[in-house]
This record gives sequence, C-alpha cells and structure tokens, in this order.
Amino acid sequence: MEEIRDNLLARIAEAEREGWLGEVEGLKVSLAGAEDKLAQIDRQSQKTTISLGMPTTRSGDLE
Repeated sequence: MEEIRDNLLARIAEAEREGWLGEVEGLKVSLAGAEDKLAQIDRQSQKTTISLGMPTTRSGDLE
C-alpha cells in the first residue's frame, strides 16, 4: 500500500508539471483512499493483545 501511495505522489507531481488538472484531481482522490487505508492498517496493528489465560481441565476429565 505504501508503494501505491508513493506511486500516486509521483504521478501527481508529473500531472502537475504537465498541466493535467483533471488528472491531478483524480489522482488526489485515489491518494486520499490509499492514505485512509494505510491509517486503517496502522490502527489495526496497534490493537492490544488480550490474554485468555491457560486452559484448565475439570476434575472429572482426568479419570
């Protein structure tokens, strides 16, 4: 996803140099989507792990 974002940034710069204003706007929409997805991925990676403890057996299961 980071490569896609970097590619979009390069394409936006090229479109701005060439004066392709419509292309710039479309690429900026795509860039916003890519940055949103990266933010979602980052939030998910920051979630904490919950310890469920060790499983135990009931005394009747040992016989």
